[in-house]
Amino acid sequence: MSTFVASTCPNQKTSPAPCDEELRYARSRLTEEKIGPRDGAGKTVVVAMSGGVDSAVTALLMRERGYRVIGMNLRLFSPDDEDHRANPCCGIPAMDDARATCATLGVPFYAVNMELEFAESVIHKFVDEYASGRTPNPCLECNRHVKFRHLVQRAKQLGADCLATGHYVRVEREGANPDAPARLLRAVDGGKDQSYVLYTLSQEHLRFLQFPLGRLTKPEVRAIARSFGLPVADKAESQEICFVGNRSYADFVAERRPDLTGPGPIVTDAGEVLGEHRGLVRHTVGQRRGLGLTTNTRPYFVLRLDTSANQLVVGSRDEARVLALELTDVSMTSGSWPSVGFSSDIVVRYRGRPMTGSVAPGPETTRTAIVHFGPEGGPVASPGQAVVFYHGDEVLGGGTIQRTTQRAPAPVPA
Repeated sequence: MSTFVASTCPNQKTSPAPCDEELRYARSRLTEEKIGPRDGAGKTVVVAMSGGVDSAVTALLMRERGYRVIGMNLRLFSPDDEDHRANPCCGIPAMDDARATCATLGVPFYAVNMELEFAESVIHKFVDEYASGRTPNPCLECNRHVKFRHLVQRAKQLGADCLATGHYVRVEREGANPDAPARLLRAVDGGKDQSYVLYTLSQEHLRFLQFPLGRLTKPEVRAIARSFGLPVADKAESQEICFVGNRSYADFVAERRPDLTGPGPIVTDAGEVLGEHRGLVRHTVGQRRGLGLTTNTRPYFVLRLDTSANQLVVGSRDEARVLALELTDVSMTSGSWPSVGFSSDIVVRYRGRPMTGSVAPGPETTRTAIVHFGPEGGPVASPGQAVVFYHGDEVLGGGTIQRTTQRAPAPVPA
């Protein structure tokens, strides 16, 4: 066990050493049940280092399990502000924090510039999707096309036995056989669970990946970081889309596509004009507030963005809820395509509430599926969003919404 260094006790502003209570608490978290087996002797792991506390503790825990740790930071985006403070998770400050953590732990550190790949796979698609009236998930696309693809490749080039990241998610295997199917599960900390943005991971990836934070809570991770004196122990979390930073996503897209900022009519499905929007890019499906409507007779929700006519179509909450979803780019976590339909908990948004639905898969070559909800309807959803299938805590797979079927508007009384 490594030696603890100076930290701050919960009820003190400064302290020359961690308090006994904090030491005991942090040590009690370092059990195999919490962090995984101490099976790293003679093995090497590459740890994805974002510069935050989660990846820092991931590197620490893998070292405590006996692995030879190599830290690797992906430089994804250079913001316009000179010191990159507007984008704290992928600019120069983040890289410096990752390097400082590796120096504290005494492990090697590598920085890899992936800005070109990130721009092509994530930023350009993000802008294009919004321009077409869809709602993309850039974090999911980054995981799918940039982070895991390139990190796994580089880890294998370095001869590593596995790649570890600070995602809050669990992977379990059936039995001791390393070739046994791997199951992707929600994290113990439901408030931090990130399984929604990892449903595209293949069996090959899941067998190579480790997520040591999956059985820990965020307070436990913070306590471990403080007790080991990690320099990012109290670093604030980034809540924004990394390349958008502290601006709105609408302003980010508008800078690149000023043609999307023109005003246009707000209409109902029946064609009634209710008002004027300030640019479709400033609205999303399901939005209720900020529409600028003066009528107070009923609440309106955004049903869809008609980019061809520059119209914002609104309706009731019931009209906004979908009856069915057509999905493309469907992947199944097991690696096997389902031969028959199945029932599942359906999640449309990150941290979204699961709703029961039935999944009808298309032919395997098409990678399509249709999700049906009951007569009361499902969630509010938009083309471009990710849909994830769950069975309890297990991720079964998911896909991208191509089209939605919404409830027909109620007839207007004569």
